[in-house]
Amino acid sequence: MKTSIKPLDGFALLQTRHCVTGSMRQVYAFHGCNVSEDLLLGLGEGLGFMYWHTKGQLPFLGGRSAPKPGMEVVAGQRTGVTVVEHRTGSARKARQSLLDLLAAGQPAMIQVDMGYLPYFDFGGDAFHFGGHMIVVCGVDHQAEQVLIAEGDTLHPVPFADLERARGSICPFAPKNRWWTFDFSSFRPPSAEETRLAIFNQAQAMLHPPIKNFGVSGIRTTAKRIPRWPAQMSAEEIRGALFSAYIFVSAEGGTGGGIFRAMFSRFLMEAAALTGEARLSESATAFQHIAEDWDSFAAWAREVSESPNPADRLNECAAPLHDLAAQEQAAWENLFQLNNQN
Repeated sequence: MKTSIKPLDGFALLQTRHCVTGSMRQVYAFHGCNVSEDLLLGLGEGLGFMYWHTKGQLPFLGGRSAPKPGMEVVAGQRTGVTVVEHRTGSARKARQSLLDLLAAGQPAMIQVDMGYLPYFDFGGDAFHFGGHMIVVCGVDHQAEQVLIAEGDTLHPVPFADLERARGSICPFAPKNRWWTFDFSSFRPPSAEETRLAIFNQAQAMLHPPIKNFGVSGIRTTAKRIPRWPAQMSAEEIRGALFSAYIFVSAEGGTGGGIFRAMFSRFLMEAAALTGEARLSESATAFQHIAEDWDSFAAWAREVSESPNPADRLNECAAPLHDLAAQEQAAWENLFQLNNQN
């Protein structure tokens, strides 16, 4: 949709891969701080895995983690940036806080339910996911619209749609969250901080609190998908498979391979930051893992479009168990490497 809304002075639209790290990178770049999405993901301990199936909802396969006090905050700490999360139960307060930031010449990073953003097309189906992040970079008060930076495009969105997206009650409900940034102490990450970020992600993947997370979660997924026919209708299975495709593939904003391609590039940057050349070998391993995850995503989409998807669900068990074995080996290597250091 064409728009006459101009972005804030100094705001340059960047090509991004993932909604959270992409939004962070937009804000960082606006303040003259050049940090890659890959580095923000890795420093923020953002890589993980989860399989979650709540009664009445489709199963969710996710490749992100949620370290406390949040990936955004952790990545900020390791780059000298103070990142503060805000939330409110008041739509009016949420709108006013957004307008105040824009009036001060600052882009705003906010969380939304993507199902209420008019520029997304879900093929006529209702789809709601509240863990989506965007940057608001302009406003037209007369038209009651804001300008949203999403991927490599600027989208005008009515105030009313944005408020529904911010206040939605849905999986990973956004709860009118927004973040503010203080770049006055910005700095490059240290080698020690970079190693700690890798170690913590390896620890979480190898020793998760429950079997639905980490490497155990991948094995759980291999066991649960073939059981879907006993839990869901044929149409729900189609939806679950397509959802898996979206949340694994680059099309869903993972950067490819359920974030493993981004993590591979992070490890290449980490090799330079730490002087540890063996991290480059780990980067190669994760690139192969990313490619195998993309193969799984392609399978999920293909089967979602087949005449009887339930008949083919057993096909994924062996590839997922192989992925679990690859990830186990790759994470153990990183764990041991960081222990040595």
